[in-house]
Amino acid sequence: MKEVTVLGIDLAKAVFQIHGNDSRGKTLFNRKISRSKLVEFVANTPPCIIGMEACGGANHWAREFEKLGHKVRLTAPQFVKPFVKSNKNDKADAEAIAEAVMRPNMRFVSVKRIEQQNIQAIHRVRQGRVKARTALINECHGLLLEYGVVLKRASKAFFQDLAELVSPESKTLTADMKELVAGMIEELHQLDVYIAKADAKLRQIAHQNEDCRRIHEIPGIGVITATAIIAAVPDPKTFKNGREFSAWLGLVPRQNSSGGRSVLLGISKRGDSYLRTLLVHGGRSVVRLADQRSDRLSRWAAEKQRTRGTNRAIVAVANKNARIIWAVLAKKEEYRQAA
Repeated sequence: MKEVTVLGIDLAKAVFQIHGNDSRGKTLFNRKISRSKLVEFVANTPPCIIGMEACGGANHWAREFEKLGHKVRLTAPQFVKPFVKSNKNDKADAEAIAEAVMRPNMRFVSVKRIEQQNIQAIHRVRQGRVKARTALINECHGLLLEYGVVLKRASKAFFQDLAELVSPESKTLTADMKELVAGMIEELHQLDVYIAKADAKLRQIAHQNEDCRRIHEIPGIGVITATAIIAAVPDPKTFKNGREFSAWLGLVPRQNSSGGRSVLLGISKRGDSYLRTLLVHGGRSVVRLADQRSDRLSRWAAEKQRTRGTNRAIVAVANKNARIIWAVLAKKEEYRQAA
């Protein structure tokens, strides 16, 4: 049998589909293999290019295969889809992956280090607790509104109102409702404790990581955003320039151009929505304080707000910060504020 040059693997939980091509692109085999035998099979295969979709478990398998001397290429699923022939199934997917990773102009996803996945896991779990906390607060507002109680929105005042409602002196709620609200208060405090621990861990990581400390100096970039960027971007040089990095985050206009006529629409909102949200929140803080500062970025943001409106100014600052982040990370330079 000819030597395998490209190996396309359709990832799964238990059974994987493997498609092998030779140097001329001819199919050598396309078969299923169990999870327990996958590493053994790849270890017995001569060093080759292994292609996979960038999905759950891809980074783990990529690190394992790289240890065995193979070159791994991860591709976004939307770039593999055009290569699927006829109906979609595991066999067709594995073949499409093997073909897609050999395209000369294909874009690939960098493999994350285990340290980056650890940081990303902290962010994912923290964000889940934040969403749970918000949902529980909204639930408190909705339930108590049925009893004629309107809670204050500010966090400190909100908890003060709840404490007064469950106190023995209060006659607003029944005993059963007081017990229910007391349980919700306890759950909120537990969520606050977990979020505080996650924030402390992220501050520690940001302090120890040199790249985090660099981009943390950029206006509008805090500890949460800095650590999230470091976790999501294994190699900034994967992008040609800052605009390409900003486009990857979905912060550039969508195009609908044809026949030499250029039409620009709203931002594309592609890529990681969590990172984009953090950058937009950072841009909002810059725009809000722009009139109180005299540096070049603040003056630029204030002018954008005056001429284009607040929302567009916020996105413009987020776009600019994304480009600055790429420059700082790719060139390993300190952030220097413009005079």
